[in-house]
Amino acid sequence: MKYLVTGTAGFIGYHVATHLLERGDEVVGLDNFNAYYDPTIKEARNARLTAHPTFRVVRANLADTDAVNRLFAEEEEFDKVCNLAAQAGVRWSLDHPHDYMQANLVGYLNILEACRHHGKPRLVYASSSSVYGGNTRLPFSEADRVDTPVSLYAASKKANELMAHCYSHLYDMQTVGLRFFTVYGPWGRPDMAMWLFAKAILAGQPIQVFNNGDMQRDFTYVDDIVKGIVGALDSPGLDRYEVFNLGNHRSENLLDVIALLEKELGKKAQRELLPMQPGDVKATYADIDKARRKLGFEPITPVAQGVPRFIKWYREYHGV
Repeated sequence: MKYLVTGTAGFIGYHVATHLLERGDEVVGLDNFNAYYDPTIKEARNARLTAHPTFRVVRANLADTDAVNRLFAEEEEFDKVCNLAAQAGVRWSLDHPHDYMQANLVGYLNILEACRHHGKPRLVYASSSSVYGGNTRLPFSEADRVDTPVSLYAASKKANELMAHCYSHLYDMQTVGLRFFTVYGPWGRPDMAMWLFAKAILAGQPIQVFNNGDMQRDFTYVDDIVKGIVGALDSPGLDRYEVFNLGNHRSENLLDVIALLEKELGKKAQRELLPMQPGDVKATYADIDKARRKLGFEPITPVAQGVPRFIKWYREYHGV
C-alpha cells in the first residue's frame, strides 16, 4: 500500500515509516526539518529511511498550502495518511504560540482539505494525552471531558480532534485520533526528559526535577506506540470518527525512572528540585481498553526494559 506519513524526520514518524517500509509498503514522507531541536538527528533518521527503495521524502512545510496541494496532486491517491507532523512541546508553547497555530492548526487543516479532495483516505493523526488537561481522575478515559487544557499545545491538539469530527461529519471522511502518552525510546527527541536526563547525568550536570519529583507519567515505549498507530491505520471495522488512548496503561513515579537511568548509566544524578511548571500536570495514566478492543493494541514494554534499550542506543549514537 501507499502511505503518506508526515513528520518522518521526527521521532515517532521515523519509527512508523520504518515499520511500514520493512513490511513492504511504499511511504512518502513529508517534513520541514525545522530547528525546534537540533536538525542533525532529523537528518540522521532521514538518511536511514532513504536507504529503503520505496521511500521518498518531500521537504516542505505542512502549513504551506500550495506545497501540500501540489504533493497530493502529483501523487496517485494515497491509500492511508498518517499525520504525525506537529509543533511539539508544552513549555515551548508558552513563549512561541504562533508556531503551534501554524503547524498544528493551519498545517493540519491543509491535510484535512487535501484528503477531502483526493480520494478521502483514512486519516490517522497524532493527538496527545495533554488534552486531558486539568483532569484528575485516573486513568484517563476517552469518555472523560477534555475541555480544560492547561497549555496552548494541548488546546491545539484538542482542536485537531474537533476539526476531524467536523470533516468526518460533513464529508464522510474516516479520521482516527491517537492520544499519545509520554513516548520514549531509541531515536527519541533531545527536548524530552529521557534524553535530557541522560545527557546531564553523563556530563555531571544537575537535572531539573519539577514538582519536587512528585510526578507520575505513563511512559510508553516507541515500539508499542508504533503497533498502536499501525493498528489505527489497518484495523477494519472502525467508526467514521474515532479517538484512542495509546499508553502503557501504568503510571510510573518520575523518581523511579530517574533511578533506572542512574543504574543504566552507572552515575548518580544531581537533582535540582523545582516547583510545578506552567502548563504541566502532575500525573498521566492511560485507560487503553478501547484501543485493546478495536485496534488490538497491547503494550508489552515496561520501563525496566525500555530504559536500558534507550540508554544502549543513546550511548551508541553519541559514542559515550
